[in-house]
Amino acid sequence: MSGKIRQYFRDKKEDVQDYTGGSGVIGKFVLAVLVVYLLVTIVLGMYWSSEPDTFSVRDHTRTLANTMEREPVTGFATTATMIRIAETLLDKPGGYISNDIFPPGLWLDNMPNWEYGALVQLRDLSRAMRKDISRSQSQSAEDPDLTIAEPQLHFDSESWAIPSTEAEYRRGINALKRYLNRLSDPAQADAQFFARADNLGNWLADLETRLGSLSRTLSESVGKASVSDAVANLDPDDPLSEDIGGEDVKTVWTRIDDVFYEARGSAWALLHIFRAIEVDFRKVIVDKNAMASVKQIIIELEGTQESMWSPVILNGSGFGLLANHSLTMAAYLSRANAAISDMRDLLSRG
Repeated sequence: MSGKIRQYFRDKKEDVQDYTGGSGVIGKFVLAVLVVYLLVTIVLGMYWSSEPDTFSVRDHTRTLANTMEREPVTGFATTATMIRIAETLLDKPGGYISNDIFPPGLWLDNMPNWEYGALVQLRDLSRAMRKDISRSQSQSAEDPDLTIAEPQLHFDSESWAIPSTEAEYRRGINALKRYLNRLSDPAQADAQFFARADNLGNWLADLETRLGSLSRTLSESVGKASVSDAVANLDPDDPLSEDIGGEDVKTVWTRIDDVFYEARGSAWALLHIFRAIEVDFRKVIVDKNAMASVKQIIIELEGTQESMWSPVILNGSGFGLLANHSLTMAAYLSRANAAISDMRDLLSRG
């Protein structure tokens, strides 16, 4: 038996040698290059998959204001934070990965989902900036730079050429920089940032639905009954009848890590955005007694960014032996969403 095994591996070795051109120098060189290439892409893939660290919004605002030799006026922190988030997507290790067509970026899926989560929050805020925050009323003209930045950030996130996603996002970043320059320039009064309760409330309403959807999708890692099916099967004429539930909705196991990292990227961006909002909207937040809600949101979002000690996203049952990272993330986002709901209620009061 052992002789047959040795003969089997000897035959396989000869097959490889024949495929690579025998034991010649060229065949060995090609094989060595392939091995080195695979090792390099594996190491690069691990490095590129590392998530960007959080940064201090206040320190970044002060530093940028000093560099520009400007005063950090209302709206400076929020705009500067948007620019920093967008630049992080493009300039982090490996650059922007979602549109890569070659290894190792082609093989990665966690980081592209992280990028998409952060990008969605950046898009929503840019739309709120263009639609509400930079305008005094519904009949006011839109800011010329924000009308460029908002659609540029909504460009296809997976276009790799003609035009590339990176080039289009750079145009959006440059437009935000021009807006920030005009906003902080005392000689120019055409750029505005209205830190009002109604403007903030409109953005929070959109955010509430975003986080609600993310929380639901994360919780479906263990399967959840379909609410729409339960309502459709309800008998309105017999309140004592047994409910006929539908099939459980459960995330496909190959998508569990994708959903998790999308939520983690979204929470990373939101953490910095709320820190900026705490600066720019401080007056209205204090006036409406909503500072406790803001602090609670920031605390919950900080919890989503704790270090991952597991090499894979675990999907244990709700009360099982193994952890369920998706449910942990959903819990943080749900508590943040509850604080957002409280904050909206406070902002809407007179």
